[in-house]
Amino acid sequence: MKASRFPNKPMVKILGIPMVAHCFERGLLAKLVDEVYVATCDKEIFDFFKSHNGKVVMTQDTHNRASERTHEALHLIESIEKKTYDIIVMIQGDEPTLNPNMIDEVVKPLVDENKNLVSNLMVKLSNIEDIINPNNVKVVTSKSNNALYFSREPIPSGGLEKDNIFYFRQLGLIAFRRKSLIDFESLKPSILEISESIDMNRYLENGYPVYMMESKLNSKCVDVPEDLEGVINDMRKDSFLKNYSAKYES
Repeated sequence: MKASRFPNKPMVKILGIPMVAHCFERGLLAKLVDEVYVATCDKEIFDFFKSHNGKVVMTQDTHNRASERTHEALHLIESIEKKTYDIIVMIQGDEPTLNPNMIDEVVKPLVDENKNLVSNLMVKLSNIEDIINPNNVKVVTSKSNNALYFSREPIPSGGLEKDNIFYFRQLGLIAFRRKSLIDFESLKPSILEISESIDMNRYLENGYPVYMMESKLNSKCVDVPEDLEGVINDMRKDSFLKNYSAKYES
C-alpha cells in the first residue's frame, strides 16, 4: 500500500473491484492450483479479504523481495492447512488482467520435468517503448531455455547483430519447487539482484537454473497510475470477469 510510484495501488478499483482481488480471483480459476492465498503486510487488504471470505495471511512488512514474502507465506499457509505443498506459484498483485491459463503454463514445466526448480513465463516484446521501459524486466535465455540474465535495461543490446535479436519480458508469475523457495530465503541477497531489483538474479548468481517458457498469452502490469487506462479498457472486454464480478457487487 506504500508503493512510492502508486500509493494504495493494490486496493485501487478496476470496474468496481480492487486490483488485488482481480488477481486473487483469477488464481482461483487456474486448473492446476489447489489453494490460493493473499499474502499481505497491510491490514486494509487483510480485512478486505476476510470480509469477503477470501483466504489471506498477514506477513511481515520488512521484506525487500516478493519471493521472501512468498517464503514466509508458505510456512503460514502450511501451518493453517496442516500440509506441505510441492509447488508454489507467486502471483503478483498488480497484474489484474492475468489469464488463469498462464498459471497452468508456468506450473507445467515443474510437473513435467523433475529437474526444474523454478519456472517463469516470458512474452516477446516488439514495441520499442516496452523494450526500453525499466518497469519491464527483460530476460535472455540459453538454448535450453534457462535464463542467462535478467535486467531492466534492453538485453541483448543488439549492437552488432540486429536481424535475429528478440526481446522478452519476464511476467510477474513464478513457480517454485518447495525446496527452491526455501533455498532462496537461505541465500544472501546478491549484488546483481540488488542492482537490478530482480529476485531471480539471486538464483542465477548462486548457480540455480531458472527455466523460462514463452507464453502467447499476456497480461498488463500496473506500475504507475498512467497504466490504469489500458488495463481498464482490456478488462471491459475480458471473458474471465463474469466468473467473479457478482461477489463484489454492493
